This record gives sequence, structure tokens and C-alpha cells, in this order.
Amino acid sequence: MKKIKDNIIATFKNKRINVFFIFLFLSFVILMFTKLSKQYTNTIAFGVQKVNVPQENVILNDSTQINITLKTHGFRWLSYYWNQPKITIDFSEDVFKKESVFVWNKSKAYLNNTQFDKDVELLNISPDPIIFRYGVNMVKKVPVTFQTDINFAPGFNITGEITSTPDSVTVVGPDILVSKINSVETEPLVFNEVRTNISKTALLKLPENVSDLKFSVSQVELKAQIEKFTEGTLKIPFTVINAPINTKLKYFPKFVSVSYYVSLANFNAIKAKDFKVVCDFKKTNQEQSFLIPELVQTPELVQHAKISQQRIEFIITK
Repeated sequence: MKKIKDNIIATFKNKRINVFFIFLFLSFVILMFTKLSKQYTNTIAFGVQKVNVPQENVILNDSTQINITLKTHGFRWLSYYWNQPKITIDFSEDVFKKESVFVWNKSKAYLNNTQFDKDVELLNISPDPIIFRYGVNMVKKVPVTFQTDINFAPGFNITGEITSTPDSVTVVGPDILVSKINSVETEPLVFNEVRTNISKTALLKLPENVSDLKFSVSQVELKAQIEKFTEGTLKIPFTVINAPINTKLKYFPKFVSVSYYVSLANFNAIKAKDFKVVCDFKKTNQEQSFLIPELVQTPELVQHAKISQQRIEFIITK
């Protein structure tokens, strides 16, 4: 190992080798200087620095880059490739409004004289004229909607609804973009074998590649109360509506069975008076000897309520 180290040190001490590397380096520098001193023609994307934009307007970011063909020396091209160049457009002097856009329609000579020095020759601009789409700033609050797939463990269910905090999102941006947004969805979430309360952070599906829009939040907290559920059944009296005047009906049975699901905590709170069942005589025909019961009112605490009987036999007595 020491022998190798000594050989390396000896190599660097060799004057011939040192002179060779010095001349090689100087040759490279001279070559680069010669190359960069020459004139080159190329097309490069320029950014746009917008100044004095009217406060009531916002320029959309889909119109902030133009392609300019230039002829200049290599040193200037090197600086352009190192940092993206920009041109400055003054919206109080250089543009005019036409319908729903701003238009920059200056000549190549004007741009060459005002934005570039004498070492740069501007050959072409694309697009020409330059069109700037704009919108009026708008603020809109839209609701959050959920994409959830909840699979409950046997005997469990949700009490109430899934809620999110916050329940809405404020969107700020050009009116032509904001007006198209009516809600914001969450990313899909799947819950399996759920038997406890849900509390989960959900990312919002925000529009992609729309830097003109700002959203108040990027995620929400989803919550849902989960409880043990059981089935209940009650006998509910019903009412016949829209029967002909001066007509008496006899029907059987007098009650219908209504089954429902309810949480164990609320099982004893459910009463027969909380349900309402009607039979609409207008929905029968002359050949029909039965009424069809309809469940028109259920308590908020129950789910999947249904009537077991589908027909109520009746006869008309005068």
C-alpha cells in the first residue's frame, strides 16, 4: 500500500506530466472560449413576467410562455440555458383587451429594442400575437362529497351520517374555472369489518395542473358513529285515505307488522306512534279487492323499515 502511495506522489512531482496537464487545460479553455464567442441561432422558451395587471383580473397560467428564435453568441446562450429567460410585458401599456383576452401585438423590432441588448438579434416570436386568457377573481364555497365503501361486521351499522371536518372547501381563482366546480370529492376509502367508530383523514381529489386555483384545505377528517344494531318489529295501525264519500269499508287485518333495524342504545325509544301507514283507495281499481299499505313516516333512529303485509283485504258496505 505504501509503495502505491509513493508512486502516486512521484507521478505528481514529475514536471513533464505537470506541464502536459497545464497545456491540456489551457487548450480546453481556449477551445471553449472560441466556441462560445461564435454566433448561434436557436429557439428557446421564454417565460413572461407580467406587470401592472389590473387588480380585478387574473391571467391564466396556460398563457405564460412563448418561443423566441434568437441569434447571439454562445456566452449568452449559456446563460439562457442556465436560467430560463423572461420578457417583461406591461399590461398598462403593451396590451389591449379584445373580447375575453388581452392581446400583445408588438413588432419584433420593438421587442428586440426594449428587451434585448445589441448582442442579440431577435428573428421570430411564436405565437404572434401573444394571447393572454384572463378571468375575474371569484370566491366560492363548495361541499365535500365522500367516496367511501364501508363493509360492516355482522350486527353493526352506522348511526346517522358520515360527517367531514370541514364540510366544505373555499375555492379562489378565475371565475371561468371556479364556476365549473360544484363539489370536491375525497379520495376513495375502503373500510372492512367495521365495528368501531370511524375517524380517518381523507385527501381531497383536487384538479390537476390548475395552478390558477387555490383551495382552502387539501384534506378533511371523516367521522362516523358505529353501533351494534338489532331488529325490531311493531304492530302499526293504518289509515285509509281518499275513500269515496258515503262509502263504508271493512278491511282485515286492522294492523300491519313493520320491521326495522335500530341500535341497541335506541331500541326502547322506538314506539308504534312514531310510524305512519296509509292505504290510498285511489290507487285501487274496480276489479281489485285489496289495499296496498304504504309506510309514509318512520322515526329518524331506525333503518331499513318495511311492512311485512303487502295486501289488506277489504269489502265495501253501504
